[in-house]
Amino acid sequence: MGSVKDLILLKEATKENFGKGQFKFSDRYSVFDWGEMPDHIPNKGKAIVILAAYFFEKLELAGYPTHYLGLVEDGKVKKLSDLKQPTDRMEIKLLRVIKPKLTGNTYDYSEYIGQRGNYLIPLEVIYRNKLPAGSSVFRRLKRGDITPQDLGLKEMPVPNQILDPPIYDVSTKLEITDRYISWEEAQKISGQNSDEIQKMKKLTAEINNIISMEFKKIGLGNEDGKIELGFDSDRNLMLVDVLGTLDECRFIFEDIAVSKEIARIHYRDTEWAEAVKEAKEKNRQQWKKICRLQPSPLPEKLKNLISNVYCAVTNEITGEEWFKNIPPLKEIMYDIKGIL
Repeated sequence: MGSVKDLILLKEATKENFGKGQFKFSDRYSVFDWGEMPDHIPNKGKAIVILAAYFFEKLELAGYPTHYLGLVEDGKVKKLSDLKQPTDRMEIKLLRVIKPKLTGNTYDYSEYIGQRGNYLIPLEVIYRNKLPAGSSVFRRLKRGDITPQDLGLKEMPVPNQILDPPIYDVSTKLEITDRYISWEEAQKISGQNSDEIQKMKKLTAEINNIISMEFKKIGLGNEDGKIELGFDSDRNLMLVDVLGTLDECRFIFEDIAVSKEIARIHYRDTEWAEAVKEAKEKNRQQWKKICRLQPSPLPEKLKNLISNVYCAVTNEITGEEWFKNIPPLKEIMYDIKGIL
């Protein structure tokens, strides 16, 4: 079980062959790595799975390998065009997940060395087209964890800076709390060579362009997002998890966030957010256990508006009215702006 979706195992993956499973997308949401929050966002799971399927099918037509097999309705695996109504299940090929061993505060990735294929690459690759004021990049720069040159920039960036060309960042995927790392460390821990790392960056750039063009059609900017990858049995890259959704990307309408960032903005100035920050500074591994406060539910009106955002984006990107009686996205965003 993940923070927002569950995995149903149908067939286990081996070194030679894909396994098979189903993602069951829930209405749960997570902010600040907390995991499941105290309330749920109606229709979020179905809106996410429909949008993810739309992008997977579009990418596969363009020749990009993915782990997507179809959507599940009435016990059958179907393409999006054959679906009668929104579903919360997606069937996928499964890869092996090789979890790094934790000893004290250090993760051991040595098992990745010499692996041929059919495994999840233990990284998240992030593209950044813009640096909004709340971007983690500014915190990392302030702490001295990175320099502008590490990001391919000539000088210190400023909030809301447009990045042309985009910058590409990388973080761990399978640790208790994901952490940003250098590309050199990413190559080392994942057992890849420099050519494979460059292929990951190139693929991320191409996916970034495809997602950006799709969202531009409905008046949204694509600020940043992430993709996850694996190797098939012949060590070819394949796209896994989901991509192009409001949980994987940060979109913008005028100056308003169109993603789960809306919930982050609501919580950002709360005492709970401060408690999370304090706990992470004390213990990066056990921070949630020692956090002195628990999060409160979202205000009802804001929760319903966020639900409408997920539904409206899916309707408008796919060009199908999957969710009935949903106002236009622009109207919803102005209502949210009034609250935030």
